[in-house]
Amino acid sequence: MLHGVPTDPERILQVGSHYGYVKETNFGRYFEVYSRPDGNDLAYRSVALGPHTDNPYRNPVPGIQLLHCLVNETSGGLSTLVDSLKVLDKLRHETPEGYELLKNTSVRFRFVDAGTELVTHRTMIQTDDDGHPTGVHYSPRLDALPLLSDSETRLFHRARQRLGELFSDPTYEVRFTLDAGELMLFDNSRVLHGRTSYDSNEGRRHLQGCYLDVDGPRERFASLVRNREYNEEAA
Repeated sequence: MLHGVPTDPERILQVGSHYGYVKETNFGRYFEVYSRPDGNDLAYRSVALGPHTDNPYRNPVPGIQLLHCLVNETSGGLSTLVDSLKVLDKLRHETPEGYELLKNTSVRFRFVDAGTELVTHRTMIQTDDDGHPTGVHYSPRLDALPLLSDSETRLFHRARQRLGELFSDPTYEVRFTLDAGELMLFDNSRVLHGRTSYDSNEGRRHLQGCYLDVDGPRERFASLVRNREYNEEAA
């Protein structure tokens, strides 16, 4: 979480470039989040947004997401964050077979608007090369039911439903107000984000967001460590 970030337009690009490489998409180098009647996504309304990860239909999925609050004059619209690894550990203990099915079954994710169609297939649970969970691909309304046997379909549905229930459980949720001048960065696969509903008649709520490829921050951090070691040796 960064505080005191100037709220002039496109400041988010400067911050993003400091940490890595801003990923341009069909939404542009950054996107606007505020209530507008003609929006093609629930993010552009004042309704509540359940916990989700962004762009699971993209290949590769955006690695790091930034959200910068420019204006917040409402009493609602609280930001929410959920650690998927805590939830996955709970799911694995409750239903190991369902967990394995979500980990190993490829699901189709699809996004369509007036000028764009993006489709890819991936598992809902993301793992590393050793099979350990590193996050999820989860955005209801964008995924399709995979082709499975009758018994596997029932198990898949139960596991997916339970996963959604756990993501919405306050036990695993952090809820807070994102005020003007505050900017949060988070891993788009490990951390799910959302918000509570708000009344746009109270005032404006305007955020800007962008994505970074995950290797950018790693590269910047490795360079900082290398430079520090060099300076220490030179001293």
